[in-house]
Amino acid sequence: MSAIIELKHLKKNFGENEVLKDISTTVNKGQVLTIIGSSGSGKSTLLRCINLLEKPTDGQILYKGENVLQKGYKLPEYRTHLGMVFQSFNLFANMDVLENCTTGQTTVLKRKPEEAKEIALKHLKNVGMDQFVSAKPAQLSGGQMQRVAIARALCMNPDVLLFDEPTSALDPEMIGEVLKTIQDLAETGLTMVIVTHEMSFARDVSDRVIFMDQGLIAEEGEPTELFDHPKEARTQEFLKRIRS
Repeated sequence: MSAIIELKHLKKNFGENEVLKDISTTVNKGQVLTIIGSSGSGKSTLLRCINLLEKPTDGQILYKGENVLQKGYKLPEYRTHLGMVFQSFNLFANMDVLENCTTGQTTVLKRKPEEAKEIALKHLKNVGMDQFVSAKPAQLSGGQMQRVAIARALCMNPDVLLFDEPTSALDPEMIGEVLKTIQDLAETGLTMVIVTHEMSFARDVSDRVIFMDQGLIAEEGEPTELFDHPKEARTQEFLKRIRS
């Protein structure tokens, strides 16, 4: 498997608070990597460091073998290769669904409007939202907004799609439709890193699972191995607590 992103000894401090402590892992092409753990374990901070919404305090992020944190690296170009789906959707409220999916393409990727529209319609259809192209976000349900956010990220043709707890802001009945959309994407071979608290989903969709605890990777492995035969006491405790 070829590595798209490698993290080497990544650290992140907020003042005196060390949120990430020496994180090293690899995201391989075509792999679905899920990150689980308690609130405050550093999951979302790790994701935000990968796409540089937060700048790491120390360590390396290698994208296809090159350290993106080294002086002179073209960070805006690196960011175009990563898609991000936030827990709160982050759609532009003043734009309709189609505009939300074409603006980034025309401004960042410099695609022509007609090409951007064609690509947007393709991805909106794939997530079941092509009939809502003229709707504003306020007219959509939470699940529909999240599916538009996924389509928008896909329009940028990312090498890796990052999901930060994509169902945490949704009503229970809407969670299934979003998880189904992500699961369908996983089957296309798209490389994804997913922070989630949906354990059955993590088990079903992942190639590899990371359990984080107190800013460290406490354990990682294949989903059946980690969920059925966790080696670390802290992993066992976490899984026992969420299953009870």
